[in-house]
Amino acid sequence: MSPTVALTLDEIVRHFGGSVVGDGTTSVSQVGTLENARPGQISFFAQERYRKTLDQCRATALIVGPNDRDLAGWPLIVCDNPYALFARLSAHFNPPETFAPGVHSTASIDPTAHVAATAHVGAHVSIGPGARVGERCYLGPGTRIARGTALGEDCRLMSNVTVYHDCVLGSRIIVHSGAVIGADGFGLAMDGGAWRKIPQIGRVVIGDDVEVGANTTIDRGALDDTVIEEGVKLDNQIQIGHNCRIGAHTAIAGCVGIAGSTRIGRYCRIGGSA
Repeated sequence: MSPTVALTLDEIVRHFGGSVVGDGTTSVSQVGTLENARPGQISFFAQERYRKTLDQCRATALIVGPNDRDLAGWPLIVCDNPYALFARLSAHFNPPETFAPGVHSTASIDPTAHVAATAHVGAHVSIGPGARVGERCYLGPGTRIARGTALGEDCRLMSNVTVYHDCVLGSRIIVHSGAVIGADGFGLAMDGGAWRKIPQIGRVVIGDDVEVGANTTIDRGALDDTVIEEGVKLDNQIQIGHNCRIGAHTAIAGCVGIAGSTRIGRYCRIGGSA
């Protein structure tokens, strides 16, 4: 379904699920918070602590859970997970920016690299020998893709992202500005009273549909790979040490530090600064 100027509640339910209580022909064209939504916008109510906020809510419609289907004052969309439906609807009304294919004149691409014709390569991007950039990828200004690294389809690497050599990124990955993927892990051995650096010869391998926040760093493996499985969501300023494995669909909030060789399972949630 392509974005439209407005959707009726009946259309929303048809495309995204749930059921309508009240006037299904009511139309909305944007999402908003309970506190600041304006007429023409839809908000969601899912936590009892926000009930007092409803007294001042100016939203045209609300998304609510089954226990609030009798809420008076608004036409409603009732569903089991109001926040998830709100997220899907917000993504519909606010799709990602689109970019025309092409390579900026200041970009540097090694002759042995392969960049899909549908990719967008921004100003001062550098792509090393043997690297591969898949269909419809976006590489923001100043981003560096080192030798032998492979990107799948529909990836978005914002400005000044650095991906070191031989890393593998899946499809539909978002990497925000300043992130560094594949730098050396902190591998050192005491030798005769001085630290000796241990070469870090593993890779970073990232699955599909992962998001990496701004200034987050993911170290390459010392011997084996550092692996971020599919659907993982990483906030800003997270440090992931060498040889870690983070299970699919885990979400980690900002400023978390993860020591090398740590194993984190699937669907875990880790709060900020843990």
